[in-house]
Amino acid sequence: MIRPRISGTVACALSLALTCGVAGAQELKFAPGEDSRFNWDSYEEFKAANDLSGQELTIFGPWLSADEELFESILAYFEDATGATVNYSGSDSFEQQIVIDTQSGSAPNIAVFPQPGLAANLAEKGYLASLGSETADWVKENYAAGQSWVDLGTYAGKDGTENFYAFPYKADVKSLVWYVPENFEDAGYEVPETMEDLKALTEQIVADGETPWCIGLGSGGATGWPATDWVEDMMLRTQPPEVYDQWVRNEIPFDDERIVAAIEEFGWFARNNDFVDGGTEGVVSTDFRDSPKGLFASPPKCYMHHQASFIPSFFPEGTELGLDADFFYMPAYESKDLGKPVLGAGTVFAITEDSDAARAFIEFLKAPVAHELWMAQSGFLTAYTGVNAEAYANDPLKKQGDILASATTFRFDGSDLMPGRIGAGAFWTGMIDYVGGKSAEDVASDIQKEWDAIK
Repeated sequence: MIRPRISGTVACALSLALTCGVAGAQELKFAPGEDSRFNWDSYEEFKAANDLSGQELTIFGPWLSADEELFESILAYFEDATGATVNYSGSDSFEQQIVIDTQSGSAPNIAVFPQPGLAANLAEKGYLASLGSETADWVKENYAAGQSWVDLGTYAGKDGTENFYAFPYKADVKSLVWYVPENFEDAGYEVPETMEDLKALTEQIVADGETPWCIGLGSGGATGWPATDWVEDMMLRTQPPEVYDQWVRNEIPFDDERIVAAIEEFGWFARNNDFVDGGTEGVVSTDFRDSPKGLFASPPKCYMHHQASFIPSFFPEGTELGLDADFFYMPAYESKDLGKPVLGAGTVFAITEDSDAARAFIEFLKAPVAHELWMAQSGFLTAYTGVNAEAYANDPLKKQGDILASATTFRFDGSDLMPGRIGAGAFWTGMIDYVGGKSAEDVASDIQKEWDAIK
């Protein structure tokens, strides 16, 4: 069992049997060649090209418990194909520990970053190995919105030269609106295809004497973060992705009129007492984990809820996705011609201690089967267009995978890319102030002042 707060490399050195996930200890979940959903040809081709017998590969990441077991089930195939021994360890203090490990010279071969901004910081200090332009070109050609993913993993190195350092693997989708199909059917509502339609539906529900939205921003010390997802989605639906990037890097000020306008787009939904269950006071005081409950009330307290793919964990016990609850893509404005942007999160893999096995593992991630084997289990989405979508374990996952695969633009959660004092501080509290009645201009100006203070 992995013990949290212990680095991958150090944990393995201390006690392989007790603290390291060992992929080879598992049997292969799916026998090679026996399930037609998987691209076994890609597995055999990789196997024929990579003999790493006697070599070891260390991987350190944030995954523990169920995710750890799922990842190790994939590592077992890498071991089987190459003959290498893979030692994975996870930690809930990954972000702190990987900095310590790289600086002390005890880095694992590969680090799994849930925050690309941290990977960028380590690349700038010379702690990451470039994956090369060939891999960057491969991602561009084989991932939906491929350039977006290349940009996500491209950073300036120690000499200031930009290179591709981080391979994207395992994504999450945030641009989702959840609803109860039976409620829509009873009321005669249809799933909106455009943002114009979504706003019209919102107004129609009010005209029918009902409440369209449940929104909750409460989250203990992290109160306010759900609003940042709303604003980020609205940025991608009102401005080109380049403006989103400039905003996240503060190359344009937080109080730029385009950002203020995106905040006000969120306000159109959240600051109208008729639009949200409990009114604006309820938006601020309701915990995000409780906010979707109104969908399932009888009669419903609301008809829609904007939240990422994880939110079903907080639905009533026994809720069957696709039947009792479903989701649709948070639509874009038809009038703005910005394509189909998707906001999300995920993990990127970077080489922190170069080796033949580390390079081979990155090549392994280019094989469709390396994605399909996790797709067939749970909690995994990929933008890789070369996979068999039928490998997804269920229809909701396949539907989310389709949203990701059809994206014209993908952008990582902006608050996670900003400095912690902003993205996990001033931005959160600023959104609470905004819903509470403060103007978008004043909130944005306050956030920019905080950003100026840390430069």
